[in-house]
Order: sequence, then C-alpha cells, then structure tokens
Amino acid sequence: MSNPIKNLLGQTAVYGLSSIVGRLLNYLLVPLYTSVFANPSDYGVVSELYAWVAFLVVFLTFGMETAFFRFLQDKEDKDKVFLNGFLTVIGVNVIFFIALLFFNQNIADVMLYSDHPEYIILLGAIVCIDAITALPLAKLRAENKAKQFASIQFASIGVNIGLNLFLMLGAFDPARPEEGVLFILFANLFASLVKPILLYKHFLNLRLNFDFTLAKEMGIYAIPLVIAGFAGIVNETIDRILLKHILYDGSTVESLTYAEGQVGIYSACYKLAMLVTILLQAYRYAAEPFFFAQMKNEEKNKVYAKVMNFFVAMVCLVFLVVSLNIDIFKLFIRNEAYYVGLGVVPILLLANVFLGIYYNQSIWYKLSGQTKFGAFIAIAGAGLTLIINIIFIPIYGFMACAWATLIVYAFQMVASYLLGQKYYPIKYNLRKFGLYLGVALFFYFITRILDIQGSMGKLFVHNALILLYIAMVYSFEKSSFKKTT
Repeated sequence: MSNPIKNLLGQTAVYGLSSIVGRLLNYLLVPLYTSVFANPSDYGVVSELYAWVAFLVVFLTFGMETAFFRFLQDKEDKDKVFLNGFLTVIGVNVIFFIALLFFNQNIADVMLYSDHPEYIILLGAIVCIDAITALPLAKLRAENKAKQFASIQFASIGVNIGLNLFLMLGAFDPARPEEGVLFILFANLFASLVKPILLYKHFLNLRLNFDFTLAKEMGIYAIPLVIAGFAGIVNETIDRILLKHILYDGSTVESLTYAEGQVGIYSACYKLAMLVTILLQAYRYAAEPFFFAQMKNEEKNKVYAKVMNFFVAMVCLVFLVVSLNIDIFKLFIRNEAYYVGLGVVPILLLANVFLGIYYNQSIWYKLSGQTKFGAFIAIAGAGLTLIINIIFIPIYGFMACAWATLIVYAFQMVASYLLGQKYYPIKYNLRKFGLYLGVALFFYFITRILDIQGSMGKLFVHNALILLYIAMVYSFEKSSFKKTT
C-alpha cells in the first residue's frame, strides 16, 4: 500500500505547481505595479478593489466546492451532486450580476469611487466568472485530473501576466493612474474568461435536472461554510478596507490620497508575507479531497496527525526563509517609498503560519459535518478583527492591521484545536509543533539580537540557521517517508 503522506505531497506538488508558479508570476507584478505607480495611493486603489474580490468569491461560490467533495463520498450519483452544486452557483451569480448592473453607481459612491462605476462592473464580471468555474475545476480535482487542472490555471495566469506586461509597460500613461487600474481589471477579466472557454464541455453538458432535495442538503451543509468563509475573509482583507475609510477624514482630496497611500504601502509589504499563503493555497487544493478520501481509512487520525507534522514544519520554514532574508525579498518592491511598511512582514508571516495550522485543523468539523463550529470560530475572529482595527488604526495605522491579523489567527487556531479535541479528537503531536514553531521563533529573535551589519555575513549566518532548521526537521520526519505495507 502506498504511503498516504507521499501521495498528499505528490498531489500538492502537482496542484501547487499552478498555484505556486501562478502566485510567483503574480508576485512579479508587485515590482511592476510599484514602479509604474509612483504614488502608493494609486496602488492602494488596486489593492482595495482586490480586497473586495476576496469577499465576493466566498459568497458567490456559496460553499459548493467543499459540499461537492463531502457529498461525493455518500451519494452514488456523482454527476447529480456536481450538477446541483453547479446550477446553484450559476443561479447565485446570475442574480448577483443583474443586481450589480442596476446598482453599480450606488456601490461606487459607498466605496468612494463615484467617478468610476466601471470599476465595479468589471470587478463583478471577474468574480462571477471565477465563481462559476470553481465547480468544474473542483470536479477535475475530485477526479485526480491534476494535469488538466494545472494547464487551465496556467493558461489563465499566462494571459493575465502577458496582458499586464503589454498594457502597463506599453500603453499605460503614468499621468493617468485611473487608466492603469482599468488596464489591470481588463487583463484579469480576459484571463478569467480563459477558464470557461477551456472548460466548455462542462457547460455544454449542463442539464436543467435540478434535485431540490439534494440541493437543500448541500445548502444546509454549505451555508455555515459560507458564513465561516465570509468571516474568514473579514479577518484576511477587511484591514485594507478599514485602513482607507478610517484614515480618510471625509473632507479633503489630500486626506483620501494619504489613506489610499497607506493602503498601498501595507498591501505591497503584505505581498512579501504571502509566501506562506501561496504554500497554503497549493496545499489546500490537494488536501481537501485527500482528507475526505481518508474518511474510511481505519488509521485516518494517524494520517491527519502526520500530515499536520509536515505542515507545521513547512510553514515555519517559509517564515524563516522570508523573515531572515527580508533584505533580498524587499527588492521585489521597486519603489523605496513603500519600505516604511516592512516592519509588518514578520508579524504577517507568523500570522499566516497560525492561519495555516488553523486551516489544517478545520478538517475536523468538515469531516464530522459540524460545520457550524467553523462559522462560530470565524465569526468570533471577524468580530475581534473589527474591534482591534477600529480601535487601533487611528493610533498605529497599518501596524494595527498586522497585529490584529496575528492575534485573530492565533485565537482561531487555539479555539479550533480545543473544540476539535472535544467533538472530533485527533491526537496531534503538540510537543513537535511547539518544537518546530519555538525553534523558528528562537532563530528569528537571535538574528534580531545579533543584528549583523555586513550584508554577506548576515546572509551567511541567517541561511546557516535555515539549513540547521531543515536538518532538524528532516531528522524528526524522515521515518514518515518510509513505505507502508
């Protein structure tokens, strides 16, 4: 019998290839945007718009990806499960986009983009296309068609990168920054359209054979996930929205420019902390179907515990690589006007480590069907996020956003663990978790105390510590790679 850990790592590598390479290519858009947008406020506009995208995608996919994977395990008619989820998502998105066409100016006014309602329409079109194609892509993952999945993602990413480079370097006039925002949105729109074109068979085979009983079951399962996902996005992206609206005093153009500039600085530096998120995204594509597939395995809890060991080690390694080499990673931001925000990077890296652990733990309420607990945890976290940001942004600016993110993700990680041990106990190796996280933090603080001045000496010492960490993890985990029989 093959080793399930190796299977998961292999699937993560294939699924993650499109995610990681895609995110890294999009990463390369950071130096592009920060160089062509000389004023951070212009990049702040782009960042805030895409913060809203995250909210809408969670709502418009309606939790049907996870519901699809869950109901595949219990229902004999797999096609009916897919069809019901797909039709539900299409219906939600059609209603949403029609409403958007009627009320785009009102929404633009609330978002302080009164002169640019076209931003709202383009943004809505992008998220609707992405939401509708989420289920066909999930079906490819369930059928282990990782190569086809990756090729579609790569095609979309390639179009987005190519159009961004062509439009921003060849056609963009820096004197008209609003033109650059439109170029970015159009590039994303055309890139999103690639996915339904390549998934056309799923649309051609679409039948209006809707099973209301099954749809109700899937909806009851999914709604708490939507609430949890929506609240989770509050934790992840609301800080950029609040940062703008709290710092803007509502009176002068200069105040709005300053507020958007702070959003731009924070968002650019946030990108440096997203390598943990990139790993998490790649892992998520493979992990969710993998975890559900283990449901009938008698030793499933041992598998989940071993997976957690690897996961904690990986995310802590990324934390060390970025935080100990920040002088290198900051070069992705081509404008020194943004460097004032670099202090948030280690805080956000650690926050994303906690988020990853929380995500890995959250499988307990998905497997047990008690998705309401995911909603409870996420709602509590969202409330905490709002409270901390509203109180402290006026005092500490974007540093308050970073610390709020860290505190909330730590809270969610602990809450999920305690509830999971009560309702669906999995015996995790807490000592090993503590060791990996503790050593990573110890190495980070040692480098801060030493404060080596020479660039080559710093590079050598910092990366020697990273190699030492890798050696430690390997010595503890190498036995897990042995084949099982």
